Amino acid sequence: MKKLLYISFFTLSSVATAQDALFNSGGFQLHDNGAIGFHTNWINTAPFVAEQGLVGFYGDNPVQVLGNSNPTLYDLELFAPGGVFLGNTININNNANFIAGNLLSSLNNNTVYLNFMDNAFFTGEDDLRKVSGIAAITNKRIFSFPVGDVSMLRPLTLSSENTNAFASCKYLFQNPSNPFSIEETFDTQEKIRDIGEISEREFWVLTSTQPSRVTINWNTRSELFNLANSVDDIILVGWSKVNAQWVIIGNSALSGDVDQGFLTSETFVPDDYAALTFGTVPLPTDTFAVNNPTLGNYFVSPNADGINDVLIFDALDPTAPNEVYIYNRFGQRVFYKENYTNEFAGFSNIDNFVVGRDKGLPAGIYYYTVSLPQQELNYQGFFYLKD
Repeated sequence: MKKLLYISFFTLSSVATAQDALFNSGGFQLHDNGAIGFHTNWINTAPFVAEQGLVGFYGDNPVQVLGNSNPTLYDLELFAPGGVFLGNTININNNANFIAGNLLSSLNNNTVYLNFMDNAFFTGEDDLRKVSGIAAITNKRIFSFPVGDVSMLRPLTLSSENTNAFASCKYLFQNPSNPFSIEETFDTQEKIRDIGEISEREFWVLTSTQPSRVTINWNTRSELFNLANSVDDIILVGWSKVNAQWVIIGNSALSGDVDQGFLTSETFVPDDYAALTFGTVPLPTDTFAVNNPTLGNYFVSPNADGINDVLIFDALDPTAPNEVYIYNRFGQRVFYKENYTNEFAGFSNIDNFVVGRDKGLPAGIYYYTVSLPQQELNYQGFFYLKD
């Protein structure tokens, strides 16, 4: 990363300056350790290619990048507390260094964005310095988009099965049913019945043709505590372009509580969905589920002292059909029982888990899932197994 440079002017035969803007009307290149700094608007109407060097935006006043030709930069430095507004796309070949200020673009114009090319990356992003508009990638498989609104960074991490020729992302701290920055609307009441509530606080718009997973987080500003009873109620939902309604995309990982946390989605194709946000599972109407929102976490010590010798789910009706699965911390299944009636006493009953089976499972944290097919309910939790 190059040192911060303050550059008041740049002179070149193909560049003419005016009082309120710098015009590039003839193609030129920036090589090696060359640098150019903008303290005013930049109007680019001819090719600008920086194979090396630094282009920076500085100053407290807002700066605009305009014109009909998209510049390609090597290193970009943003030290502009007043913000830099993109009227045309900027391509980055190496590093975008966020020092101060936001890089903004219209959320309603999908043809203008900050584009991170094959090997490009970024540094320094936080709530006060990020992309408050559209960020894009070219020829990347995994990328964390440094997007947010004007006051908060709300990144989305994309992990695709194949390289994306192009993908883009934007974040809106707006009600999907009535956003004011884009023309599309996504009515939060139009949803499949397996969805309970849908966030009216925020959403992301992601484009990609590749099967992918995404990771997003929530915080107190998301106000999911108004929608979900527990973190396990939170799910990723997407506005289906085909069905014109919100559907469940689902989670492959989930962590945190209703105040803050993150989820990673199941695999899906982003281009099938016009928007992504948080939803919840419906509130249960089954009596058992209402009385038992969770089966709890447990302690098991199979030492024959008559206390916690086996795993007992206190709220589980032993006469009702069920399936119990137990996993170790590596995700390996170590126990399974249909119609479980307190059989687990620290030993594996899985054929392919044979190492030291007669000695019992090692002490540590284990995870369980309980399925109740008649009630169409699933529970999960953990317990500590002591030698």
